[in-house]
Amino acid sequence: MIFAAVLVLASVAPNADAANAPDVVCRDTFQQGALIRCQTAPDSRVTWDGKSIAIASDGSFVFGIDWKAESGTLDIEKAISGTDTVLRATKTYMFDPRQYKTEIVNGLPPKTVDVPDSWKKRRAIENGKVRKGRAAITPDTFWAAEFARPATGRISGVFGSHRILNGKPRSAHYGLDIANDTGTPVFAPAGGMITLAAPDFLLEGGIVIIDHGFGVTSTLFHMNSVDVGEGQRIKQGDQIGTIGATGRATGPHVDWRVNWKSVRLDPQLLISDETK
Repeated sequence: MIFAAVLVLASVAPNADAANAPDVVCRDTFQQGALIRCQTAPDSRVTWDGKSIAIASDGSFVFGIDWKAESGTLDIEKAISGTDTVLRATKTYMFDPRQYKTEIVNGLPPKTVDVPDSWKKRRAIENGKVRKGRAAITPDTFWAAEFARPATGRISGVFGSHRILNGKPRSAHYGLDIANDTGTPVFAPAGGMITLAAPDFLLEGGIVIIDHGFGVTSTLFHMNSVDVGEGQRIKQGDQIGTIGATGRATGPHVDWRVNWKSVRLDPQLLISDETK
């Protein structure tokens, strides 16, 4: 596994051997909207901005940086066996603000821009299913592998863009849109378990959520067909559906979203330049 940065954090524990100070090796660039994958001693305690981070048996861990975060603090603690000494290391990161695009989208069905009262009960149920699909914190570590682009095609929408839908400002776009012909295969960008599979959500259309472990999930929607079922385990590259124009869409594409728990992340930061 190749890492982009090696961070050896200075110990602040009194009378401690500096050579035993906790260290962490991270493979991803610390920036707004990034998924960060790191390695440390398995018996360490890790927090990001004061939130406890689970550590795998090999010492690997993962967390996400909010797309508008101005700063963040990574804290590592490691107890010295047979002593009362706890080594602690802290590093604070400051993030340059990213410049997000404005995207104008016209021609959407009016109901998908201004949701009518008759849809609200169903939308509440659908949103609840999405939250549930992203809520599991499992010990799987499929997030540790390189992610793969889920479909071939043209990038038609990017993460963080400010959306103007049918002339009306709406919330930012939290995914990566890949446009291609209806029926083009959609593949799992990483392995995991299917926690949601539905063909007909009002706005998302055909939707699939994949739990990659440790709170990392992929959500893919607007699919013409959904070819997997909830509870199914899949490998990276398995077909999960096909590109479509279902839900709130003006043309056939798949919208790929990545979350760490409730933190929205930029999928394009997870794929290599060769596959963008």
